[in-house]
Amino acid sequence: MTRWTKLAALVFAAVLSIGAAPAAVAAEPGHHTGQLADGATWVADVPAPWNGTIILYSHGFGPLAPQNAPDAETARQLLAEGYALVGSSYSGPSWWALESAVGDQFGALSALEAKIGPAKRTIAWGTSMGGLVSAREAEDPHRRIDGALTTCGLVAGALNLNAYQLHGEYALAHLLAPGQEIKLVRYGSQDEAAAAAAALTGVTSAAQATPAGRARIALAAALMNVPVWYTGATAPAPGDYETQEAHQEQALSGFVLGFVMTGRRQIELAAGGNSAATRGTDYRALLGSSTHARQVRELYRRAGLDLDADLAKLGRDADITADPGAVAALARTSVPTGRLRVPALDVHTVADQLVPVEQENWYARQVASAGAGPLLRQAYVENTGHCAFAPAETIAGLHALETRITTGRWGTATAPEQLNAAAGTGRYTRVTVPRLVGAIGPGRG
Repeated sequence: MTRWTKLAALVFAAVLSIGAAPAAVAAEPGHHTGQLADGATWVADVPAPWNGTIILYSHGFGPLAPQNAPDAETARQLLAEGYALVGSSYSGPSWWALESAVGDQFGALSALEAKIGPAKRTIAWGTSMGGLVSAREAEDPHRRIDGALTTCGLVAGALNLNAYQLHGEYALAHLLAPGQEIKLVRYGSQDEAAAAAAALTGVTSAAQATPAGRARIALAAALMNVPVWYTGATAPAPGDYETQEAHQEQALSGFVLGFVMTGRRQIELAAGGNSAATRGTDYRALLGSSTHARQVRELYRRAGLDLDADLAKLGRDADITADPGAVAALARTSVPTGRLRVPALDVHTVADQLVPVEQENWYARQVASAGAGPLLRQAYVENTGHCAFAPAETIAGLHALETRITTGRWGTATAPEQLNAAAGTGRYTRVTVPRLVGAIGPGRG
């Protein structure tokens, strides 16, 4: 096992660490497992009594192992309420298993129903990359579910993810270490990606020691949609730009660069190449679209740096191109169309370092452009971190979605007051979500 594999496994393990329901029905209770024809495995748990609803759970990016709930405590509570849980491992050569995930998930559902009988209701629930899976399940015209709950979901898809992450990585490498060759795309191996991530992390961490370095880190973080809140109970004050940048650097150096650059290798394996480009990018326009532009300009001013010169340099020297085949592959498998066929509720923390909340802005525009806006609701938890929800918060979201499925109307089910009353945490909040910097496609607005 390589050092990268051990690190990725630890990260994955860390990430995984009541509305009206159908009447209880007879079923074969207990723990069930199986294997699909393509090699994917699945796992299910059925309580006694079963309330007739199956949660079809899609796990996030990581080892291809079956999982049927976000974490053990959420699984315990769902089973206690009578829900049956099922999920597959997905299959394929890469952890970015979007080519197979939707089919494997529906295959796992069919295998479970063959054992316990058909569900009266099926709800897709996806987390992180699994949120992209659940979003695609909600669009599937052939294998119908009743609703979709997406938590911390990568709902802007892989093309957007690769694009804005590359812009931020390129800015860090080109402005902080112009004489150092740090490979950003087309990795030949997982170890090569890990070495590049370690190099860029080291450069970023060292740059934090100077005002000029901190200003340039803030610029890269803005291009990469990195939030200004990483640790602590509350976010830094709106005008406290130095503290905001310190939070961004801690996230980038602490785990974000290591995770996303090694993750890029897995996406390239699945896509057959690199899908993102820097060539032809107007970096001045990109920064202008960021909610953090004022922070960046002020830190540049305090450092005595010429921001316009840096932005011009980034644009002038940009030479990374995309592989058309990889773009086409990810467009086909890994970007939601927005054509929802069932009600969907998305839940996101307001400060997510791996899947920025700005993705929800893009997704809402994509759904609206497809004419499915009334089917979508989005709710936000005042917290920092990726998938940093209490079990009661996501279960409250599930019950709100069930209300919509049962009544045909959202009403006030997803209002923060209603969700907080159900969850008992008081962290659901109203928020205006900024545009996604570097967005592509109709959802860019």
